[in-house]
Amino acid sequence: MSSLQTSLPITGERFARLSDAEIQSLDQFVLRFGKLQDAIGARLLPSVLLYLQEPYEDRPMLDKLHRLEKLGYIEDSEQWQALRMLRNRFAHEYPDDPDKNAAILMLAIESVACLSSILERIDQKLALSSIA
Repeated sequence: MSSLQTSLPITGERFARLSDAEIQSLDQFVLRFGKLQDAIGARLLPSVLLYLQEPYEDRPMLDKLHRLEKLGYIEDSEQWQALRMLRNRFAHEYPDDPDKNAAILMLAIESVACLSSILERIDQKLALSSIA
């Protein structure tokens, strides 16, 4: 995130004029955002349910999200789904629409705080459950 600060805010006009170094920083951000979101969804959330001895390993992701929300490990299952949809939008490039690319990037950059919040909440809840 710190390497992106000089490029923010990203607008369509600015997106069209990014330097090679700025493009490289954005590419790294996109890659890491996607990997973090994937790791949380594919490994961390199922592992939390397993740790809690919740029988959800064969259930759809939406069921897992609803259960984690009910248990207080995530604040809002719809928020997670929105993050997932945003991550999927990275897979589509719009070469003729720098405004759209810039908007998607800005949404993702703004969503980093949300991902951090999810991780912190899970960490806090797990710490409390290990004390009890």
